[in-house]
Amino acid sequence: MSATLPGPDGKPRCRWCAAAPEFLAYHDHEWGFPIDDDRRLFEKLCLEGFQSGLSWRTILAKRPRFRAVFHDFDIERVARFGERDVERLLQDPGIVRHRGKIEATIDNAKRARELVAREGSLAAYVWRYEPTEAERAAPQSQTTSAASVAMSRDLKKRGWAFVGPTTVFAFMQAMGLINDHAEGCAFREQAERARAGFRRPD
Repeated sequence: MSATLPGPDGKPRCRWCAAAPEFLAYHDHEWGFPIDDDRRLFEKLCLEGFQSGLSWRTILAKRPRFRAVFHDFDIERVARFGERDVERLLQDPGIVRHRGKIEATIDNAKRARELVAREGSLAAYVWRYEPTEAERAAPQSQTTSAASVAMSRDLKKRGWAFVGPTTVFAFMQAMGLINDHAEGCAFREQAERARAGFRRPD
């Protein structure tokens, strides 16, 4: 079976993005393109955690509301959330109302604040785990890597939750630490050019 399918414009794309209309723009403009913005990185780690046990389509559809209620995933603001905020969020049908995931997001913001104080930025920390060339050449079917296992282990040691190796691997794919666009996908080369021109944060 081919790893690509033609999109509405005839360009071949990764087969997975044909599963839902919402995936098309996400695939073309976000997935696999490198990011060094702490808010975006924190947002994606949080949303990957919320996805656990659910579909990405569900999370993507709810992303605008997630951004609204979590103040665009501003680490400092989310870190100051308290129990009243948890109860408020549990009543919001626009997000995933899971107490453990909501509380983890708030606690992870506190851990992210500590990490930024020590490492300079979340981006600097994350990009230290960019996989090796050999790891990046691994097939799409894999769901973890040595790099995702290492980052997951370190984040957990720092007190983060909902950051297992599979979650971290999906995060790495989405944030451009890996170019996992299928061979033959029209956007693989674009993502690779973006990675080539990307300045890794210090």
